[in-house]
Amino acid sequence: MNSSLTKAFILIMAVSGIFACSSGESKPESPIETFKTYTKAIKNKDITTMKLLLSKDSMRMSELEAQSRGIPVDDVVKNETLFSENQRTVKMRNEKIEGDKATLEVENSFGAWETVPFIKEDGVWKLDKKGYQQRLIDEVNQGGQQLDDIINQSRQPQPTVTPEQPQP
Repeated sequence: MNSSLTKAFILIMAVSGIFACSSGESKPESPIETFKTYTKAIKNKDITTMKLLLSKDSMRMSELEAQSRGIPVDDVVKNETLFSENQRTVKMRNEKIEGDKATLEVENSFGAWETVPFIKEDGVWKLDKKGYQQRLIDEVNQGGQQLDDIINQSRQPQPTVTPEQPQP
């Protein structure tokens, strides 16, 4: 079997699996299973599967970025993964599901744990890069507010102490 035919077969199987999960006849994949499929797609440079595993808002965000940079959407999706393509292992822990939202902690290439958000769309768990980006923005804003508070505290007038005058 040639390489193109093999890739086409794998793609058809992946798409069939995703649609089977959304039909309601079988239990949808968990966020951790979705992330494992995503990591395999990255390692195999399977951009089509990567895009299928991204939420609608995440894909819209990628499309807008591609348009603003004048590059194909596939390039944005390929370059904006949640871990390094060269990372040999990806450790995961603490999957938490709350309704149609979930999180999973993933160890990045620096050994730090990052929280990856997921959203359930049409009965299928998808990576929510938009939610990930929003969380980073919120953390930066919160850190900035804390820094502003520290700066403002140092600017507050300090009580002046004057030496006592000798009594006559």
